[in-house]
This record gives sequence, C-alpha cells and structure tokens, in this order.
Amino acid sequence: MEPGHDSVRRALDPWLLAGTCGGVGYAPRAPGTFGALVGIPLSLATGGAATWLATRFTDAAGAGGTTLLLEAALVALVCALGIPICTRAAARLGRGKDPGAVVFDEAAALPLTLLVVPPSDRSVLVLAAAFVLFRVFDIWKPAPCRQLEGLPAGLGIMADDWGAAAWAAVGLALARLAFAGGGATG
Repeated sequence: MEPGHDSVRRALDPWLLAGTCGGVGYAPRAPGTFGALVGIPLSLATGGAATWLATRFTDAAGAGGTTLLLEAALVALVCALGIPICTRAAARLGRGKDPGAVVFDEAAALPLTLLVVPPSDRSVLVLAAAFVLFRVFDIWKPAPCRQLEGLPAGLGIMADDWGAAAWAAVGLALARLAFAGGGATG
C-alpha cells in the first residue's frame, strides 16, 4: 500500500465525511462549536424549503402552521439520518463512544432550537442567540442530556444534543417573549 493511501481513503469515507460535516469536526479546538455553526445554514435551508413547500401546496392563511410541520419533519429526518451516520463515523474513528470529530449531532440538533422561531423571523440576532443557547446547554448537559448520552451508539451521540436543543428552544422562546413588548396589556 502506498504511503498516505489510508489517509486518503479515510478522508473520502462517506460516513466520516458526513459525521465530521465535511471535515469541520477535525478543527483542532472546539469542534462541537464549529459543528453547531454548520447547523445555522442547515436551519436556514430547512426553514426555506419548508416555507417554499408550504406556499406551493397551501393557501397563504394556512402556510404558517404547515411551514412549522414541514420544517419539523425535515429536521426530524436529518436527525434520524444522524443516528446511523454518527454510529458509523464513531466506529471508524475508534476514539470512544462520542469522538469530538463527530459533529453531525451538533449540526443536526441546532435547527431543533430554531423550530420555535418562524423562518421569516430568523434574524442574525436570533440565529446568534440560538447558537449561544444551544452551545451553553450542549456543554452544560443539564438533565436529561447527560443521561441521554448513555443510549447506545449513534442514538446516544444524537440524543444528548436533542435534549440541549430542547433546553435552548425554551430559552429562546422565553427570550423572544421577554423582548416582544413586555407581556399582556390591560
């Protein structure tokens, strides 16, 4: 075998390419943070696709609810695909149950946080707040996130990020309510 042949084969391995988000996970510092950044354009894409589909197949009055359902379905599909992707990428890397280079979980979970914000309301500030909240909860791992890591293989790799995204979504929704005008009027 030629020198470097194994590293080329590894670089072109489709499971590693997907699991590391095209190599983003090989960042020397904070690969999870870089993986979560990949989730921002993914969220814009799922929101955009859902909006486009909703406006094509429903009337304008029903498009909002349909957009949310379509986007939730798209994000759920990405998250479901993440289970085998993360399982196989982690096995190929062979660096423990949840190797740092496997960042598909962060990229796929960040859009879950943004499901509480209609795609048309996703400003740079909202995207930044979602990113920061997601990373805080992903690093902190409040219950049940830490427990979800114990699930088998790719399911555990993905599920703790789903939990972090749920916490971040609650935080994002509360922040939006707080800054939306101060609550009910008399």
